[in-house]
Amino acid sequence: MTPSPIGTARSTRRGSRRQERPPWMGEPLRMGMAARAVVLTVCCVLVLLPFVAVVSTSLAGQNQITSAGGFVLWPDDPSLGSYQAVLSGGVVTRAMIVSIGITVVGTLGSLAATIGLAYSLSRPGSLLHKPILLATLFTLFFNPGIIPMYLIVRQLGMIDTYAALILPVLINGFNVIVMRAFFLEIPQELLESARIDGASELKILMTIVLPLSKAVMAVIGLFYAVMYWNAFFTALLYLNSTEKWPLQLIVRTFVVNQTPLAADDLALSSNEMPPQLSIQMAILVLAIIPILLVYPFLQRHFTKGLLVGAVKG
Repeated sequence: MTPSPIGTARSTRRGSRRQERPPWMGEPLRMGMAARAVVLTVCCVLVLLPFVAVVSTSLAGQNQITSAGGFVLWPDDPSLGSYQAVLSGGVVTRAMIVSIGITVVGTLGSLAATIGLAYSLSRPGSLLHKPILLATLFTLFFNPGIIPMYLIVRQLGMIDTYAALILPVLINGFNVIVMRAFFLEIPQELLESARIDGASELKILMTIVLPLSKAVMAVIGLFYAVMYWNAFFTALLYLNSTEKWPLQLIVRTFVVNQTPLAADDLALSSNEMPPQLSIQMAILVLAIIPILLVYPFLQRHFTKGLLVGAVKG
């Protein structure tokens, strides 16, 4: 039975397409896929193993920690005693409340300031548009330095206040440029039609621009939240009172510097003290968990297009 001319033509076209494909677009071999799976598995194990060791050590007892010589990969008799001790109302609990407050207030304030500045810079006719844009770009290349910044904070009377942890870093020039570039990509037809209908710039920003900017707001908000949550150096510079320390400064003092925690620091009696290493690892877990919990809710915005819901001009 002779093949039909149509089938022969189709097979010829498929063969020519396979030949025209570059090597990196070809169908992967089974050996290559297996090698990739092995490499990815090894990478995942190397990334997860330290985290598992930290969590397991925070749940282990003193005898197992001593027999293991330090970190424990799997606790025989897991206990939440170290977490109960850390959250019992001592310095760690107070530091967590401080960190949460600074992160929430700082992130909201930074987002509001960044949105306002980026939107004004995205409007060519705004007041002092070019000088402010050049000043924003200038901050990307030149850092004021520690000593001048400290002198300014002291001159403004913000030493040993929480304002010193937020106001000096309220606006990040890189985040402003990213958000401005996003606002410039929004179709001008939407904004012009709103202006024709009599909408003010504030109403345009609140009802049109921001609903279309959920993706970039989620990304910039996560950047700010991680920055405020992980910041310890500004607290080390500007805060003199230990009761005002955020959680990351507690981590640096009691985990990185290996300073032992006393029973009074955790509002416990000496008989109720868990192992020092378990307490340190529990503090470390509490410092990591909030970012891990927030990220999944923002992950979907990272994969969306930049102009979700917009129309083409």
